[in-house]
Amino acid sequence: MARKKLSQTQIVSIILLWFALVIYILLNAEITTMTVISILFSGAIVFIPVYKNIRK
Repeated sequence: MARKKLSQTQIVSIILLWFALVIYILLNAEITTMTVISILFSGAIVFIPVYKNIRK
């Protein structure tokens, strides 16, 4: 079963929510190696599907 493509509004909303979460974490959490790794992995989880969706 094929997935529906994301609309531009959905893509922008997902990216803005991810940035808001990262900014919140950076302002309120202690910056450790695990924090940075978590941000990088969450970015991959967000941006790889968005990139694949845009590329199609």
